Amino acid sequence: MQIKIDDPSALGPIVRACRKAQKMRQDDAADSIGVSENFLGKVEKGSDAVQWGKLFQVLHGLGIHVILDMPEDDTTE
Repeated sequence: MQIKIDDPSALGPIVRACRKAQKMRQDDAADSIGVSENFLGKVEKGSDAVQWGKLFQVLHGLGIHVILDMPEDDTTE
């Protein structure tokens, strides 16, 4: 499934839904991913002040893949 993400507040609920779909409590998920429960909570709340490396660690740990849709470059012709 592809979902358009415009800002951190749109990403948070998706992370939370993926965790819950895996029937994981927040503390257990944080432990298995290797981040603090506080950090995972910030991600799930859509905080715009999270570290990119840890954010991608959370996404990877929950099986969420980031795919960018880049505009076509018209200057190559």
